[in-house]
Amino acid sequence: MRVLSFSLSLALAAVSNVQAGPPQLILQVARFRNLDQVQKGGEVEISVTVPTQPLTYRQRAPRSFQSSAVVELAILKADGTAAWQESVTLKPPVFSDTTIAIKNPLSFLKRITLPDGTYTLRGRIRDQYRSANGETTVELPLVLAESKTPAFSDLVFLARPAAKASAESAFNRGGYLLTRAAGGYYGRGADNVFFYTELNQVPAGRAVRLHYHLAAPDGTAADADAPLVTTQAGRPTAVVGQLPLGPIPAGPFTLTIEARDAATKKVLATQSQSGQRSLTDYAPAGAAVPR
Repeated sequence: MRVLSFSLSLALAAVSNVQAGPPQLILQVARFRNLDQVQKGGEVEISVTVPTQPLTYRQRAPRSFQSSAVVELAILKADGTAAWQESVTLKPPVFSDTTIAIKNPLSFLKRITLPDGTYTLRGRIRDQYRSANGETTVELPLVLAESKTPAFSDLVFLARPAAKASAESAFNRGGYLLTRAAGGYYGRGADNVFFYTELNQVPAGRAVRLHYHLAAPDGTAADADAPLVTTQAGRPTAVVGQLPLGPIPAGPFTLTIEARDAATKKVLATQSQSGQRSLTDYAPAGAAVPR
């Protein structure tokens, strides 16, 4: 499986000055197998990033300005009916001066369990303080299907290393606390790319060797081998890792993970994901719990 594509130009706009225009919405989807053996299907994690630069800021009091936007999310079945929907109201921090150049993007995460099938993720953002040119809609195809052979779940980029955690929350998976890198974007000061995925459908007790390959379009690349991983019984095998970004130039890059049987050297599964790096602009903050 792979994470569904999104506009890297929007990811860049999330940390850059932009001229007045319609509001922007960056959606990422990661799919994982549902651990419930009774209810077949998958867990869908929707990462939402809203650049606040294009939003309209209205004066609330002397030297007090704030914007407001509503994000409507829906997952539609093949027949167009809604399998899930929710609205989230975003209110960025109050500014004393709307000429301030840095207005940080806002990010949040939603996790939904769905039966296997074909869906469409629809996101709509509405600037509450603008009537004309104040709405944007984004749609992504979404397919959930269980693999019968060894396969990775979708690969997600993290803003910081995965941390061991036992509490249950939308940010925990596989025994780790995960802070998503909004839009798969690594900004100024980021020295490493951090990531998480899960290996499925490999018999328990199998020793697996993991190889990581990070590459840019100009041919610049970095490689690393991870310590041997022993697959678990009855559940996916969590894979966490990191690679230095040092040799990778500004712009897009692709991370590929390969799993091989340690004994036979046979390739069991591969997975790739694209991200973006900037050497000048700071990245958006990690996703927070929506209110």
